[in-house]
Amino acid sequence: MPTPRPVSTQRHVAEGLMLAIVGAVCFSAKAIVAKLLYLEGLDAVAVLGLRMLLAAPFFIVVAIWTWQRTPRLRAGDLWRCLGLGLIGYYASSMLDFMGLQYITAGLERLILFLTPSFVLLLNRLVFKRRVSSSQWASLGLAYTGIVLVFQHDVALGGDQVALGAALVLCSAFTYAIYLLLSGELLQRVGTLRLVALAMTASSIAALVQYALLRPFPSLFEQSLPIWRLSLLNATLCTVLPVFLTMMAVARIGAGTAAQTGMVGPVSTLFLGAWLLGEPISGLQLAGSALVIGGIVLMGLRRPVATSTARPTVVR
Repeated sequence: MPTPRPVSTQRHVAEGLMLAIVGAVCFSAKAIVAKLLYLEGLDAVAVLGLRMLLAAPFFIVVAIWTWQRTPRLRAGDLWRCLGLGLIGYYASSMLDFMGLQYITAGLERLILFLTPSFVLLLNRLVFKRRVSSSQWASLGLAYTGIVLVFQHDVALGGDQVALGAALVLCSAFTYAIYLLLSGELLQRVGTLRLVALAMTASSIAALVQYALLRPFPSLFEQSLPIWRLSLLNATLCTVLPVFLTMMAVARIGAGTAAQTGMVGPVSTLFLGAWLLGEPISGLQLAGSALVIGGIVLMGLRRPVATSTARPTVVR
């Protein structure tokens, strides 16, 4: 007869699961807030600029706080952290926000959810690692689900849906590259320091981009509703879930925290229907179930879960 877990351990696990769920929902709400900002007249450049302008101070403080931690950060690792921030956070976020202008929040979240499949395929192509038959089957399930949801969105949104889906697909791909390249560095630098430095680099890049494309002072000339939504985007959908996810990983491990993140696409689907009026059809629900089922099967394989389930997801 198995020995029951101590009450303190059960409470620890329950707290970890709750933190992971709240973090996943907050991450996913980013798409909803971005859509609301588009309704206020902003575009992807302005939405990303405001998000990073308001989130940057938090990450700069953490970067300064972790700077003197041991082991000391080598110059080469510093540049790698900054470079990964440009790939995994700046480029990925920009592509994501651009794509969100053309597709529903539900489809966006499901496409981003394919990131583990890109890690799997890149491992196969670049590192020649074997992909099992069950993993190929999980890929088939996930991509079949995306096709179903894509068809649903095309029927509602027309040709621009293909452009939006392609942009978000590129976002998921660039983030998969970040995950692959950050593995060894993560062990040396530490999660908190890597996230802080990478997000700081991403923030600077987003603000420089805005300054090159627009008169920079116009970034500050926004209405009160836009500032409110941008503050939500920066805090509730960016800074808060980063730390919630890290706290969850400390309690239940990266693999379990990543699996709990399955609630993200589901929450986006219903939040989109509630706040944006995005329709939910049987085809969309079936496609979502296939995508989530495929990623669940993929996550059952430890090598894939290890390579993708990291507490550094800021999407």
